[in-house]
Amino acid sequence: MKKSYPIDKLELLGSQSTEYPTEYNAEILEVFDNPHVENDYWVHLNCPEFTSLCPKTGQPDFARIIISYIPHLYMVESKSLKLYLFSFRNHGGFHEDCVNMIMKDLVDLMQPKYIEVLGLFTPRGGISIYPYANYAIQERKWQEMAISRLTKFNITDYE
Repeated sequence: MKKSYPIDKLELLGSQSTEYPTEYNAEILEVFDNPHVENDYWVHLNCPEFTSLCPKTGQPDFARIIISYIPHLYMVESKSLKLYLFSFRNHGGFHEDCVNMIMKDLVDLMQPKYIEVLGLFTPRGGISIYPYANYAIQERKWQEMAISRLTKFNITDYE
């Protein structure tokens, strides 16, 4: 049975005071019901000011995070996503780890038909790292799409 998350139950959106998390916190994420479950459509979220910490040196890492998904029953509320991404600011994690954590947290939250997360991290030590992760529900057309997009992924599309 589908749980219902109506828009009027969102707690962060429209709140007068915003508390910014100081530690990684996936529980801050909120969803609302997809108003167009009968349609397949893309939602692209561009987060150009992502920061995390190198787990070895503690120095800051900066990235642009691009989240693209095809919703199923639920959609992520953007203010909660902003606060969630902000919660990585003091999190020590390698670039690949951060991208996979974001994808897995959003999969657990929304249960999308398909999702992909790309991290365009700025160079450190002369090397840029661009991790990409994707996921699809266990339905043939979405699984085929995930394999196709993963195997044909081209970073030059984003540079």
